[in-house]
Amino acid sequence: MLDDRLLLGIDIGTSSSKGALVDLAGRIIADHAVAHSFDMPQPGWAEQDADAVWWRDFCAISRSLIAKADIDPGRIAGVACSAIAPTMLPLDEHYRPLRPAILYGIDTRAGAEIAEINAALGGDAIFARTGHSLSAQSVGPKALWYRKHQPALFKRTRKIVTAATYLVFRLTDRFVLDNYVAPYFTPFFDVHEMKWRQDWVEQICPLEWLPETRWSIEQAGSVTARAAAETGIPAGAPVAVGTADALAEAVAAGAVGNGDLMVMYGTTLFLIQTTAEYRPHRDLWASAHLQPGGAVLAAGMSTSGALLRWFRDEFAADLLAAEARRGGSAYTRLAQAAAATPPGADGLITLPYFSGERSPINDVAARGLFFGLTLSHSRAHLYRSCLEGIAYGLRHNIEVMNAAEATPQRLIAIGGGAQDALWLQICSDVTGLPQDLPRRTIGAAYGDAYIAGMAAGLFSDYSALRDNWVRIERCIQPDLEAKATYDALYPVYRDLYRDTRRHMRRLSQLNASAQPQ
Repeated sequence: MLDDRLLLGIDIGTSSSKGALVDLAGRIIADHAVAHSFDMPQPGWAEQDADAVWWRDFCAISRSLIAKADIDPGRIAGVACSAIAPTMLPLDEHYRPLRPAILYGIDTRAGAEIAEINAALGGDAIFARTGHSLSAQSVGPKALWYRKHQPALFKRTRKIVTAATYLVFRLTDRFVLDNYVAPYFTPFFDVHEMKWRQDWVEQICPLEWLPETRWSIEQAGSVTARAAAETGIPAGAPVAVGTADALAEAVAAGAVGNGDLMVMYGTTLFLIQTTAEYRPHRDLWASAHLQPGGAVLAAGMSTSGALLRWFRDEFAADLLAAEARRGGSAYTRLAQAAAATPPGADGLITLPYFSGERSPINDVAARGLFFGLTLSHSRAHLYRSCLEGIAYGLRHNIEVMNAAEATPQRLIAIGGGAQDALWLQICSDVTGLPQDLPRRTIGAAYGDAYIAGMAAGLFSDYSALRDNWVRIERCIQPDLEAKATYDALYPVYRDLYRDTRRHMRRLSQLNASAQPQ
């Protein structure tokens, strides 16, 4: 008898949310996406409304998928969601958001708090217990910023959660956080004991404000009657603990074997490599995988797709107008023009630190830079240089992974940017590494569906994922002639940050003093 059960996966990203209904053989029955935005109230801040964006998107997508597939909702055998992480969302006594969520590493407001916590606890001690160094990616400094700058709201707080935790709560009435995201709550989580470190937590907030930590593939609970009425998902459907969007993307790409490195081309660029053992590094992020016995080493750049969108919006208004009039993507036209310029953009180099930078420099004061401009450079050169700057950042992160004795064995490209042929080619040319491209690039929602199946007990391991769900469509090979050009320019890229860092920090301090607190 044909098994007609379906799995529902929904991912809430920085700039869009996506969902998929998938059968047990990995066939996508329906998918749906919703675009949204995030707010930047002032430079270095990035926020998002938990109800107006996260939960609204989740409900809209789940109902749309059920309608598109024209199915009996009772066929949904498991649900999992992923979301941007780590975020800092405070909830009141009724578990309602007290303010917009403070986003992950693209929000760099807590630089002073990073220094304060490092001084109080010791940077070496923090790394030894948590496996992470404090950075813009860390939740702890943002919670301290919240306590210092919004004390009235802080007094009303009863929970501090991340995005997936909030969504699972809305579905099940339970607060859980997966063991992959928990270490990003630096300095709160002890990776050796796999639990919250009470003495460090309570220097910033009460321990009971934090959710219970669990494995991603465990069941958090089941869909409540109230959530069923809002989402269309049947009450009682099992809900996975879930995880961050990046790890769900890695599952969607099939990057679950030791040495597999997922490169997620999205609003930000994120890397996750599956490792045989826990390999902490001061400039990267080591964490747990979906279940006991697995580990990952992760890295992330703050602006990749966001930089390209900024460039399009600010410097290609004519192409956007043409797109609105007669169709055709403004990005495609920019890429076509950039492809006609030579590798190296005729001596133009971009530092892509337009919202600070996460790994491997972990500098909230880092700033973007176009270097080498001449009167002969055009918009096409500038756009190509943005793509190349992101690729240099990717190479830098991979070199640090190599130094951590976690050399990638296979690169798998995924995310919305993986549909940009020029971007992928430049990244392979700069790194000198081939990239596998899966046939399906729907992203994290597809991985969420598989996680839902594991939580529901329908899959016991990754064999179905490897055998049926993920198919590699093609492989991007590096152009060795272009690589030689980039090899010559890459040291200049590296030196530019070192040589301008003190000026970046002066500008950051001057700008901060001019902003309202």
